[in-house]
Order: sequence, then structure tokens, then C-alpha cells
Amino acid sequence: MPPNESPADTVAPGLPPVEDAFRARPAEPAAGAPPVPGRFARSALLTTVFVCAACGLVYELSLVTLGSYLIGDTATQASITLSVMVCAMGVGALAAKPLRQRAAAAFVVVELALALVGGLSVLGLYAAYAWLDLYTAALVAASCLIGALVGAEIPLLMEMLQRIRKQEAGSAVADLFAADYVGALLGGLAFPFLLLPVFGQIRGSLIVGVVNAVAGLVLVLIWFRADLSRPVQAALGAVTLLVAAVLVGSYVYADRFEATAQQALFAYPIVWQRQTEYQKIVLTESVSPFGTRDTRLFLNGDLQFSSVDEYRYHEAMVHPTLAGPRREVLVIGGGDGLALREILEYPDVESVTLVELDPAVIELARTDRRLTELNRNSFADPRVRVVTADAFSWLRTAGADYDAVIVDLPDPDQTSIAKLYSTEFYAMTARVLAPGGTMVVQAGSPFFAPHSYWCIAATVRTSGLNILPYHVDVPSFGDWGFVQATRDPEPRLALDPPAPLRSMDELSLRAATIFAPDRRDTGEQPSTLMHPTILELARKEWV
Repeated sequence: MPPNESPADTVAPGLPPVEDAFRARPAEPAAGAPPVPGRFARSALLTTVFVCAACGLVYELSLVTLGSYLIGDTATQASITLSVMVCAMGVGALAAKPLRQRAAAAFVVVELALALVGGLSVLGLYAAYAWLDLYTAALVAASCLIGALVGAEIPLLMEMLQRIRKQEAGSAVADLFAADYVGALLGGLAFPFLLLPVFGQIRGSLIVGVVNAVAGLVLVLIWFRADLSRPVQAALGAVTLLVAAVLVGSYVYADRFEATAQQALFAYPIVWQRQTEYQKIVLTESVSPFGTRDTRLFLNGDLQFSSVDEYRYHEAMVHPTLAGPRREVLVIGGGDGLALREILEYPDVESVTLVELDPAVIELARTDRRLTELNRNSFADPRVRVVTADAFSWLRTAGADYDAVIVDLPDPDQTSIAKLYSTEFYAMTARVLAPGGTMVVQAGSPFFAPHSYWCIAATVRTSGLNILPYHVDVPSFGDWGFVQATRDPEPRLALDPPAPLRSMDELSLRAATIFAPDRRDTGEQPSTLMHPTILELARKEWV
């Protein structure tokens, strides 16, 4: 070894010095790169990643939201959709490895398939729910397909990125994932604030499908055209036109399809419907051969009342509650105004505060002729004050004391509603109940859902009030139950109506507190925010 050389300076013949081997070199275009400046091609590819990621997240959110509307259990629907989709993404990424040699053509095929499956996913799942009763199986299948196609994108995009310009794997992954995650933010914000309120679920997904297809095709035909033969370009163009025609045609006929599918879910003709940010509102109406008109209100597919017998429900809920003090009354829910109608019959009621989450329900009850005839235009009474707010949040800051509190909420078969049947909610409700006041909670059917009913009763008891369960017959619902709660050590039902009631008197009221042996207290545990027992029971008994 020469005296002035160190071991590090000695290299094998024909190899570069060691320090040169690790020194960063200027990036060189990969073989087959498009004949354009690399930075423009890279920018176009990363923009496509951004757009495709937004589309992919919209597909996921669409499936989760549709499940929450149709089935009602948001947590379960989200868990099934996201877990299956993420697993399928891994499978799709592995399946795409053999396609890297033809990355550009494969990417366009993947995007076209994703546009078709993702764009039609909501429409297909709605059809499966309305006509085939195969919603869960269809949801799993759609999540698998969409997840696998989304997962296949990244290996193909990585290959295309490296063909533009070679770079270290870590750097390339960072670039792709940065564009991917930021694009997901766009999709996550566009879905609830633009697509859902403006276009609705079906048309919103179809629009995203078109964007998905166009993004993939434009990237390849402009920047990677040299990678495709003319026959392949023509074939991809033809398939793109076919996919676009299917999506556009579905967009045109979306309203007709939705109306037909919705009508399949209801026994009677739909006369009014609206999808709000909270729920699907449907009003149906039919006329019997004897001329009896039956108007029915549905929220997310659940019957809220039938005009034929709703008075039995509302008389049983309201009048025993107002037999005591009733100067100030609070109604939580009851946006149809039918409970208000019964309350306002008492001339000594000075004010009624009604807290309803969805302003669209209030607007319907105020303006629709069918409902104003039923509720006797109760919202026009000057004693009524309407608060459009989430009842749980509103109660946290409510400072007034109410002589009577009527909790008339939809059944707890959704995650968002289960919190309104919790220990925490009833504790806040008891806090605004004046001394000597009475509270009542609609609690479902002690016959069809006994475990749910007695769970609600046990939960109301945790508020510190003494409870008195009772039930009545409402033909549209069946045997239906309520839970009255007061600070009286021995609660009892009483009546003090300003005029005789159609469905209830003192004798029938006493019978309402008697439960058959097979429908008595089942000993359920209370439901809380952290352990929503009522949601689990309602799913088992009602779904």
C-alpha cells in the first residue's frame, strides 16, 4: 500500500470510489419516460393521485352514510365498510404487482373499473336493500371491490412515477402518500358540504365516478401515451366512453330510480319526501275503501305515526303527564306537533318549549296541509317556542325549571339517538324538572322489544326519579310503552283533561300499569354514553 493512501481510498478495479457510490447523483429519466420535462409529468401524476384519493374517500363515506340511513347503526356500518375496504386495499396492492410492466394501461383499466363500481355503488346497494333484502352482503362485496381497486392504484402509480424520474424509494413513497392523504382531505370535506347536500347520495357518487375515470385517462393519454400502442389507446377510449355513458345515463334516471326504490319500501303511496343532513323524511297517504284517509310519517324508514290511531299514542303520553303542575312544559322531540296539540288543550299551560333537531320536520309540520289538520296548526300558538338544536347539547346549558317534560324521540336504533336514551341524558332532563313536576319517556314496545323497554325504564330510574311504567294499545305500533318519572315516592297515573279523551279514562289508565307475566321487568342494566346497552338491545329486537 502506498504510504499516502488509506484503506478507504483503495477500490477494486473498475469501481468508483466509495464516497462516489453514496454521493447523490442528478436524477436521470427512466427508460420509456414521456418526452416532456420530468417536473411537469411528475406534477400531473401527483395531481392525479390527489384527485383519485379524493374519489376513493368519497366512495367510502357514501357507503357508510347510506348504511346509517338505511340500517341505522352508524358504528357497525362504518366498522364493516372501513375494515373490509382497508383489508381489500392490501390484497389489491399485492394483486397489482404483476401489472407493473404495463403500468400505464393497467392504471387506466383500474380507474375505469373503480369509476364504474364506485359510481354505481350507492345505486346498487339501495336496490339490494329495496328489492333483494341483501344489503349487508352487497355492502361487503362493494367494499371488497372498491378497496381492491383503490389498493391497486399505489403500486402502479409508483411504477409510473419512477419511469418519469428515478428516485429513492422512500422519497417516492413520501411524494405519493402526501398527495394521497391531502386528496383524501378534499374528498372528506367535499362529501358532506357539497356532494351530499347539492346532488344527493346517488348522483354525488355518479359524478365522482366520472371524475375518477377522466383523471386516470387524461394522465395516461397525455403523459404516458408512448407506453400504449394505438389499438390499446383506441380500446381504452372506447371503454371510457362506455363507462361514461353508463354513469351519465344513471345520473339522468337517478330520480326515477330513487322514487321507484323508495316506493318499494313503503306500503302506501309517497306524497312527500326529503333527505336532510339528519335523516330521510317520508310522508305517505292512502285512502281505504271506506274513505278513511291514512297519513303516515317515516323517519329513516321508521314509522312515527299513523293518522288513523296516533291520538291513542299522544293521549297516553301527554295527559297523564299533565295531570299535575303544567304551567311550563318542555317537549323534547315531537316535531310533528301532535303532542303539542294535546298540550295546548289545557288553558292553564302558559308556555311550551319544543326542542327538535331537524328544522325540516318543523317546517313540514307547520306548512303541510295534511299535518296542520292533524296537529291543529299547533305551531302557530303564541305559547309555543321552538328550539332547533341537539337536545343533549341544549340540556347541558338549559337553566329553566319545567313543570312537565315530555320526551318523544325516535326509537334508539341509531348511534346518534342512543345517547338520548342514556343515564347522562336522563340526569340532565331530571335537572330541569321542577319540584313536583312529571316527566314521561316513550320507551318502545314491551311486547315486541321487552328488553329494550325495561332497559329504558332502568336507565330513567338512574336519574334519581321514581318511575312508573305503563303501556297502551296503538294498532299501528302494537302494544306500546311509556315510562313516567317523578320525585313522588309512590308515582301513580292520573288524568285531569279539559275534555273527555277518546282512548283513555281512569279505568283504562289503571289497567295500563299492569303487565302480563311474560312481559314484566327483565332486569336490564341501564344504558350509558360509554356503554350504549340500549343500542345493542334495539338492534337485536327490532332489526
